[in-house]
Amino acid sequence: MHELNFDLSQLMTTVFAPRPGERVGVFIDLDRPQDIATLNFLNDRPWTSRRIAYEVFYRRLLDERTALGLSAVSFYAYEPTGGSNLDLPPVAYNLRGQSLDLVNEILPNLDIVLYLSTYSATAPITAIAKQLGFRGATMHGCNRIILETGLSKNYNDVSQKAERFRQALTRADDVVVEFDTLGQRYRLTLELGRQEAQKSHGLCRTPGEIANLPAGEIYWVPTGAHGQFPHRFKDGTLGVMHVADCRVKDVTLLRGEQATVNAALERFRSDPATGELGELGLGTQDLPVAGADIQDEKILGTFHVATGRSDHLGGSLGPAKFLNKRNATHEDILFAPHKTPEIDVTGVWLHKGGTEKLLIEHYNPTDFVKSVAL
Repeated sequence: MHELNFDLSQLMTTVFAPRPGERVGVFIDLDRPQDIATLNFLNDRPWTSRRIAYEVFYRRLLDERTALGLSAVSFYAYEPTGGSNLDLPPVAYNLRGQSLDLVNEILPNLDIVLYLSTYSATAPITAIAKQLGFRGATMHGCNRIILETGLSKNYNDVSQKAERFRQALTRADDVVVEFDTLGQRYRLTLELGRQEAQKSHGLCRTPGEIANLPAGEIYWVPTGAHGQFPHRFKDGTLGVMHVADCRVKDVTLLRGEQATVNAALERFRSDPATGELGELGLGTQDLPVAGADIQDEKILGTFHVATGRSDHLGGSLGPAKFLNKRNATHEDILFAPHKTPEIDVTGVWLHKGGTEKLLIEHYNPTDFVKSVAL
């Protein structure tokens, strides 16, 4: 691959602090995972996450294995799950094309796992890590910008800044967001119940932990939510989500395709857990737009809500509470100028102990936020 400004050894040492003799596994997804042995995916464009996984992570880890104190580095492929944070397939294939049981044959023999997949694997691999005691990172959709910026940060600094931000905002009563789109105002209230805010800070040194990299956000699992928020669907259709009792109850069309809105509404009504608001996240890092939500949601001044699964974030909504486990996704909805240009965020206010703090105004972090996070 072309010359790359990325120090893998620094990332591994800072994030994981590998212990002598530890074993690392790198994972990708392929439509035909048994074809991994052919390495045909290396014919993809240079900076696909699959090629990055093999050429930047796997091959470099082999080269740097002794310096990092690792005893083994392996590479696996599995069938795409088809959705964000859906449970992983039971088998994966090694570079010899052999099928192995993921939970019984592969993961018990690994200390650190790196998932560079099409769809996020954070929720399912977090659940398995808690059982088996390995640790690792998910980096779905990784690209060159992410390698050279988000993954090249000093994660000791990222962690310290995230903790300062977390301490400033923790134990809040609620967050209120006001939107402006197509000349209409909408307001969403996310109740936080004075819970401790959590952080995605990148350091992953304790068995059972999974980091989502690039890191750099604080988040909560809302205890309640009500109001409305505009939503830009993947085809550009704009709709309004109507929220009550912490779930999307209705969707109305603003502009675009009624069929797109109808499909979303059918999903929410046929399996109500899919509409539950399972996360509110605020970015904490000064980063460039990478065109991939895994980094872009970590940018200071952006925020995201998510529908669906929340068990990997400390919430109670796991696959068993969906009527169909194929619906047990965790879908981030990112609000950022490049992602939602038709939707302006006029303000994000945090209420805590009778005080109000303006955090974001027109996608710009306020002086208060910059003084804390930067």
